[in-house]
Amino acid sequence: MPYLSWKSFDYKGDAFSLFEAIKDQANPFFLDSSLRKYGLGRYSFLGCDPFYIFNGQGKGALKELRELLERYKLNTPRTDFPFIGGAVGYFSYDWGLSLEGIESRKKTDLALPEIYLGFYDVIIALDHWKKKLTLFSSGFPERSAFVAKKRAGERLKEIVRLLSDRPKDKRRISVGRLQGAAPTANFTKEGYLTAVNKAKDYIRKGDIYQVNLSQRFSAQSPVSPGELYASLRRESPGSFCAYLDCGDFQILSSSPERFLCLEGKKVYARPMKGTRPRGKDAKDDTRQKNSLLKSAKDQAELMMITDLMRNDLGRVCEYGSVKVKSLRNLETYSTVYQTTATVEGVLHKDRDRIDLLKACFPGGSITGCPKIRSMQIIEELEPSRRGIYTGALGYLGFNGDMDLNILIRTILKKGDKIYFQAGGGIVADSQAESEYQETLVKAKGMFKAIGAR
Repeated sequence: MPYLSWKSFDYKGDAFSLFEAIKDQANPFFLDSSLRKYGLGRYSFLGCDPFYIFNGQGKGALKELRELLERYKLNTPRTDFPFIGGAVGYFSYDWGLSLEGIESRKKTDLALPEIYLGFYDVIIALDHWKKKLTLFSSGFPERSAFVAKKRAGERLKEIVRLLSDRPKDKRRISVGRLQGAAPTANFTKEGYLTAVNKAKDYIRKGDIYQVNLSQRFSAQSPVSPGELYASLRRESPGSFCAYLDCGDFQILSSSPERFLCLEGKKVYARPMKGTRPRGKDAKDDTRQKNSLLKSAKDQAELMMITDLMRNDLGRVCEYGSVKVKSLRNLETYSTVYQTTATVEGVLHKDRDRIDLLKACFPGGSITGCPKIRSMQIIEELEPSRRGIYTGALGYLGFNGDMDLNILIRTILKKGDKIYFQAGGGIVADSQAESEYQETLVKAKGMFKAIGAR
């Protein structure tokens, strides 16, 4: 059986310097709370050198994943940290198509796994509130208690040495302003406006109430993934940022949106809808905030998606436990204002996190309502497969907990090419030009990060 070992230290440094210490190791990850606001962003987690990598495709992946998580399970008392080791990775939006049996009309041009999860026996955990750094080592994948204890101790010493040798100033990642090529989009402006109007036709016919449409941008970029991520987190910090190195490609995310969090049996979701750009000055900022808060359209969008999330959670939570904790909170980011809701529930005693994931994936805030018909329309109207965009990234812990973001404000780097997407919710009274401009507002942080002004 596994053996959990740990060491704690006072730590007043920044989380990024810890990332610099591990970035050149095998398959590093960084779950990065670069924005600590709204009661979020208390913890950051890092790791490298997973003992197992799971690549999954289709519905059958759920059975395989459940078996793996059952095999690598820690029944230990709860610590101050919600994550002490486990699987870290992503579930792509395209996996959601497989999950719902929706046939894609387009070939994938990126050839990425639908699911990628690295299993990490050693975790670097940082509590930003208490200024505490704790290193956890589980001894997995060993099954013998004696061997697991020995491995846990050895691996803990390895990570202490690695962090002790982290880069000095002259070897740190450059965070200067990047200069990059202007990206190209997979839509022309006219094409996007046409797609919005087609979506509105479906709404008028009663097929859907809302659908999320996005456009994808791509560009050449010789900049290293680490340098690109440093730029992204500076230009567009978020509470659910992440860096994940999958070997042949890297995911760099500045997501502000939580998809699902499971702690014990308590479930939290945080759908986000409604956007306005930041103003040019304080007066303009106030005007933009008031415009968002007074918008009946944006309020209706958020309420529809919140109701969809309530219904999804109701499929796997205890009867009567699903409640809207807060309906419309205004949040401030570097380039936009957004509104969010918070939905909570208690997972049914006979259900687990795989059931929860299956019931809710992909998130309604980035598909539409009703979900399956909206996904079919997305497949019809968007010219490229989404891949990871609007999927989810985060951890599934050895202790049974889970926390996943929604992959928006996210750059995919594959070789010297980068890809990112931005979209918005289309409803009956959407104006096509305004919806197009909203995608550019949401992409602004990523444009700035790659050096395209």
